[in-house]
Amino acid sequence: MRKISPMNETGTLFGWAFGDSSRGDDEAYLDELRRDALANATKDAASRGFDVEAGTETYLVINPDHTLADLHTATDQVIIRCTVKLVGPGAADVHAEGPMNG
Repeated sequence: MRKISPMNETGTLFGWAFGDSSRGDDEAYLDELRRDALANATKDAASRGFDVEAGTETYLVINPDHTLADLHTATDQVIIRCTVKLVGPGAADVHAEGPMNG
């Protein structure tokens, strides 16, 4: 088993942005929300002492009108979830799973 150096540890974390669901088909608006979600993830990572590896962000657009999930909260909002890769000592202990960061 290969030992991972603390500087090479990686984990994942979610960032979120919420917007007006009536604009859920407006790509320019969704791009703004994606930037907000990435900024949210980056800020959360920094508050935990981690860096975000540039270029690792992926996005999921959750629109209550187009999802199988029963959304009881934010029913009139489009939700952007950004998943990023964390780097730094202890990052391997942080995993974005389900709706939350672990």
